[in-house]
Amino acid sequence: MTSFLSADVENGNRTNADRAYDHIREQLIMLDIRPGDPINDDQLAAALGLGRTPVREALKRLERERLVIAYPRRGTFATMVDLTDLADISEIRKQLEPTAAARAARTATSQACDELSRLAAEISAVTDDDEPHEVLRKDVHVHRAIYRASGNPHLEDILVSLDAHATRIWCLFLDRLPGVADHVREHIPLIEAIIAGDPEAAAAQTLAHVTGFEQTIRSLL
Repeated sequence: MTSFLSADVENGNRTNADRAYDHIREQLIMLDIRPGDPINDDQLAAALGLGRTPVREALKRLERERLVIAYPRRGTFATMVDLTDLADISEIRKQLEPTAAARAARTATSQACDELSRLAAEISAVTDDDEPHEVLRKDVHVHRAIYRASGNPHLEDILVSLDAHATRIWCLFLDRLPGVADHVREHIPLIEAIIAGDPEAAAAQTLAHVTGFEQTIRSLL
């Protein structure tokens, strides 16, 4: 299983709190920890081979991202997936995702382009027979690589958070969604536009992708 990596991890500055954060966050996003499930920090610490302090630090960070919620005397729980958030999330993503993609097309480093090229090759091999959760993980990897390539850490942070909540919604319907592989392969022309330095095409491809996500989910409601 490929894990989602924080910026600190990718830069090699990994702490125990980062390790705990990455692990728990992935489980929350992919609904391996189901919405509403209690989160036992002792069990998580034991599973990760860590102390309780880094796990608690990770949970505080995840609470700020609205992925967990802590109640006095009750404990910490995975937040529910609220489908009424779909419109709000989509409204912001339609504005900011094309901005990030266009910016990436203008400013992406050669290293960022190499990473995007590698991801494009990886998702081009995705088939309809692949396990949907693993396919969706590739979707998250591509999004995060594009956000990083934009070179704006503030924009990246906002979009990483929004994409996490959008992915949770996607996972909720994953067993009913047709064409998950097609959805992920939509990133190939987007990546090609970024590498070619075409901000207009990159923005247009991104808007179509985000709009398609919203329409697909709404068709199931």
